[in-house]
Amino acid sequence: MNKKLANGVLMPMIGLGTFLVADGTSAYETVLHALSVGYRHIDTAQMYKNEESVGQAIKDSKIPRKDIFITTKQRGHSTVEKMRAQFEESLAKLQTDYVDLYLIHWPNQDKKINQQTWAFFETLYQEKKVRAIGVSNFTRSHLTDLFETAEIKPMVNQVELHPGLSQVPLKKYLDSEGIAIESYGPLMKGGVFEGIWGETLGEIAKNHNASIPQVIFAWGMARDVIMIPKSVTPSRIEENFKSKDLVLTKEELLQIDDLNRGKRVYTDPDNSPWGPYTE
Repeated sequence: MNKKLANGVLMPMIGLGTFLVADGTSAYETVLHALSVGYRHIDTAQMYKNEESVGQAIKDSKIPRKDIFITTKQRGHSTVEKMRAQFEESLAKLQTDYVDLYLIHWPNQDKKINQQTWAFFETLYQEKKVRAIGVSNFTRSHLTDLFETAEIKPMVNQVELHPGLSQVPLKKYLDSEGIAIESYGPLMKGGVFEGIWGETLGEIAKNHNASIPQVIFAWGMARDVIMIPKSVTPSRIEENFKSKDLVLTKEELLQIDDLNRGKRVYTDPDNSPWGPYTE
């Protein structure tokens, strides 16, 4: 199951997230297991400090590089020279000569800095060092500011998205601009197992002999949202991947839509702490 990006690149709708997966044995074994059960989309970042183990696992899997979709993220806004050095370091750690998707990890609150960083991303894209470029944690206002100078629109925006924060207005805007939306934090830091979320999702899960996480990932994909669940537990990695085969009814999808409360559990991008020249 793939999402066709604006430039025609196919991006798997479900991938493995690696946020807070420790470098070394944990990241290596997690990625290797995920690839062995069928994942072909791995999401990492410079700030996660696990690119080296991710890259080694991909290499040791013996799966052809062209068959694996790798996302990584620029950790901060800086000079072109420093950002290029950081990008090349990512390539070296991942043991590849290109990445499939490169994202600006967080917006800066100075639009000119975002615009300068994006111009560098456009250069990487034109150099064919990346197959697609995008952003993460960008609001509509961040994007409209970016469009003032952008020659190429972002192809993906990865944002906090879950039943408590379904991002409907943002998704509608992204759809109108031809930008794919990708979810992180789909389990609300465990909040989906509690209160109204746990009650509703639990009933739907019971109807399908499925887990609450599987229901959430199936809901996201049914709503054309790319999902990157994170787990280091082999059985859960397998369980999460099977969510691509779970089909929810129209009524169940609407029930989950109704759980939206505008509840953010991660940093608000409008108050992002990431300034210029962050390391």
